[in-house]
Amino acid sequence: MSRNADVSFLFDLDGTLVDSVYQHVLAWQQALHAAGIELSVWRIHRRIGMSGGLFTEMLLREVKAEITPDLLETLQRRHGEAYAGLVQWVRPLPGAKELLAYLTDARIPWAIATSGRMGSAKYNLQALGVDPAQAVVITRDDVRHAKPDPDLFLAAAARLGVDIHSAAIVGDSIWDILAARRAHGLGVGLLSGGYGQDELERSGAVRVYEDPADLLRHIDEVGGRP
Repeated sequence: MSRNADVSFLFDLDGTLVDSVYQHVLAWQQALHAAGIELSVWRIHRRIGMSGGLFTEMLLREVKAEITPDLLETLQRRHGEAYAGLVQWVRPLPGAKELLAYLTDARIPWAIATSGRMGSAKYNLQALGVDPAQAVVITRDDVRHAKPDPDLFLAAAARLGVDIHSAAIVGDSIWDILAARRAHGLGVGLLSGGYGQDELERSGAVRVYEDPADLLRHIDEVGGRP
């Protein structure tokens, strides 16, 4: 079978391939609480998917806390520590492994592009069975700006050697879809991260599916044919 060069798939990780969004929410809540910052969980959830630095800056503006480099670094570190204690509950989303296996068997290029740093992403990749030494994985460590900037997806496409304009960019948050639009790729939304269909569509998603299993059942709708 020859490689399908007409389409590629670039995936977000948290909430898109692994069921980890709410573990991240709780980890950020713990990190903020340890710093004496009280913030409602729903406000934290609405920012999941952004880069960690932008995420914390936006949250701190909401509580009018003084933003200092030391505080940002402390929050990032505490979040990582708290998340490491919650990863035992992280699982691949339904159909995630099967979706990646299908694309691999069909010789359709795919990559993972996550706003998380490898320190936390490694746990999710392990749960998914993806070896970053064998697959294309782009993390926050690899780019200057993360979502909603397009850098992660542009870097993933460049690493794969594919045209970003023909890439289906799959994510669960409005920040993924906004980044997909700015990268000039095809935004595909999943409901598995907690955002609603209308929010994802307003952000620019051309199709919205429940989870990876639902996407796999309709993969031909976004060009995922062998």
